[in-house]
Amino acid sequence: MPTIGYRLLVAALALMLLAAADAPPSALSRGISVTHWFRFPPDRDPAALRGYLGDATLVQLKRAGFTFVRLPVQPGLLTAPGALADAVARIQRHGLAVAVSLFAASRPLETDPAARGELLGMWHDLARVLRPFDGAATFPEVLNEPVFANAPGAWATLQHQAVAVIRATLPASTIILTGADWGSIEGLLSLPPEPDRNVVYSFHFYQPAELTALGAFRPGLDAAAMARLPFPAPDQDACQAVAGSVRDRPTAELMHYYCSQRWDVARVAERIAAAGAWGRRHHVGVLAGEFGASERLNAPARLSWLTAVREACEAAGIGWALWGYDDPMGFGLHPPDDRRPIDPALMQSLGLIATGNHEAIPPHRPVATAP
Repeated sequence: MPTIGYRLLVAALALMLLAAADAPPSALSRGISVTHWFRFPPDRDPAALRGYLGDATLVQLKRAGFTFVRLPVQPGLLTAPGALADAVARIQRHGLAVAVSLFAASRPLETDPAARGELLGMWHDLARVLRPFDGAATFPEVLNEPVFANAPGAWATLQHQAVAVIRATLPASTIILTGADWGSIEGLLSLPPEPDRNVVYSFHFYQPAELTALGAFRPGLDAAAMARLPFPAPDQDACQAVAGSVRDRPTAELMHYYCSQRWDVARVAERIAAAGAWGRRHHVGVLAGEFGASERLNAPARLSWLTAVREACEAAGIGWALWGYDDPMGFGLHPPDDRRPIDPALMQSLGLIATGNHEAIPPHRPVATAP
């Protein structure tokens, strides 16, 4: 008869295996999107694309503790597959994994069957570009922020078809999937899991957009006033006082609305925990594929929000990727400049270590995984 110690050991191993099944690949622990390399680049010439991001920057990102680079790719730049392959090879030579995320073409997938066929055709070609690379360090992402507001089931069907196309060429790569509704947590929660188990599920997190995007979804607001919003905002009197000092009525009303929602660290953690719980329920890995906050937002609120999101992801065993290296929601280094250091306070909010291109830094602590 097995001893109590033996039974406890077996139970512990079972829990470890379950946790591993729920966690994303370790290569997808801490990521950074390079937003303008193959998406709206300043110069579409293949030679310019090859030189967009220098090796010194990739060294810096690796030393800081990043584990992967996310490359958004617009369909029009698939005409330069050699430049894309060169970028993937250079990133991986520096010890970083690569997630290649296809962005939608201008034709609406929701209503245009030909556009859906084009998406599958693009993956047929793009998967062949990625085939020479190590499957453990190459992550094809089916589509960035699918909408399908009135037909999430149609998106699930199209994504399933794309998985089949990708898998035919990339049998070993972990494929990144997402839900409808702009890749939101709500879209993820309504998505039926794929039969293919070598996948990870991504969501994007910018909540509340009144804070992170300064209400950019509503044109004509006073962005400078929105940038004074606090986070966390549990103190209603202080938050409402900031809103009450704004003269522009639509801006003031939206700021009052933000204050009434009482966004704080616990609420951010609750939203992200819902995605983590979905992953554990279906025994799949989950990734916060994008998050970020405007560089115009006051520094205390911005750093507190970034820290809250990152810590909530790590507590839930969820990998993450900042948007982005060359975007004002992240580092804002556009165009990239190897000589410019990354803001140490911003790096600290990400749990990383600010470093120059030639500094030695100690090893980064591992990301927590869900029990």
